Amino acid sequence: MALSLACACRTNADDKPLATTPAPAAAPPKDTARLPPVPAPSTAAEPPAPPELVHVERSTEMMGTIIKIFVVGEPEEKAGPAIEAAFTEMRRLESVLSEWRPDSEISQINAAAGLHPVKVGPDTLANIKVSNETSVWSDGAFDLSWAVLHDLYTFRPGEERVPTAAELAERLPLIDYKRIRVDEKKQTVFLEKKGMRLGTGGIAKGYALDRAAAILQRAGLQNYMIFGGGQVLVHGKKGERNWRVGIQHPRMNDYFAFLELTDASISTSGDYEHAFFRDGRRWHHIIDLKTGMPVQHTTSVTVVCNSGFYGDAVDTAMFIMGAEKTLSKLKTVPGGGPMDVVIVDADMRVHVSAGLKDKIIMRMPLTDGKLPLPPTVSEH
Repeated sequence: MALSLACACRTNADDKPLATTPAPAAAPPKDTARLPPVPAPSTAAEPPAPPELVHVERSTEMMGTIIKIFVVGEPEEKAGPAIEAAFTEMRRLESVLSEWRPDSEISQINAAAGLHPVKVGPDTLANIKVSNETSVWSDGAFDLSWAVLHDLYTFRPGEERVPTAAELAERLPLIDYKRIRVDEKKQTVFLEKKGMRLGTGGIAKGYALDRAAAILQRAGLQNYMIFGGGQVLVHGKKGERNWRVGIQHPRMNDYFAFLELTDASISTSGDYEHAFFRDGRRWHHIIDLKTGMPVQHTTSVTVVCNSGFYGDAVDTAMFIMGAEKTLSKLKTVPGGGPMDVVIVDADMRVHVSAGLKDKIIMRMPLTDGKLPLPPTVSEH
């Protein structure tokens, strides 16, 4: 996988969503050593419903981001308890799957690396199984054992840090999904080498969104959006039309296209979410695990599929793989598909898979297939 260390919109009068967060970090002027990282949404999710639509909206902070659930067409007395039940399930999953919680099953596996297998529950087994499936499909671009690099990069303003060549040489050999041993019969997981660490930041949120959606549907809610960071899950409709989700421009405070979808997961990884500049280059949080360095050939990847679980897993893998390899492997994606993708490469060229060519609605003109850039921003 790519290392991932570390979309709300509003409408105007003609119902076009606009990004509400600061612009992503752009290339610095020549006389600027670095710019602080500026978080930005990777997908611009649906705005609140117009007043005439009955809706219930709740938000909470968990899994390192803000989770929002927005239900249309149901009263508070029906939607409210279901939303709270969904949040409760997501918090439970966080307690099981977060490597940042010392009592989680993932932390127990990490602590026992090179020593002994750890018995785990079905949620951990499911995440590791899908992670390894994605690792095989992506030739290791996705790898749950990436977490040994956790402390080598820092993106906090004023504390930026990049690893030395010696640090990378020491850690990179510990990243190997083939050494994550799973015994489904005994329900155990074993990391074969001491020092290995698992990190679920690239998959657990998608799994949790799917579980939250299942709770809403069991409660009889059919028209809803669940938003978490760069991932949006939509079901049913918003009033008379499908849900509208925008795709963030990697170098501008706006989105360059949108999709109107139902019953879908939309997941985005971008090089602008956590980034700073040093020595004339952009350092960001999506790392090629073969080199330990930030990927340079991609700026954003947006995946559309029917599973938040698989969408969350593959978006960073596709970022690493790049447009050509990703498009060539879409017919064999984990989970069986279907899956579509919009990729913006380092030259700002937009690549759209066949299943979205008739669905994507561009908001910005392309020149030779490339997105426009602000005059002060270089393409790299």
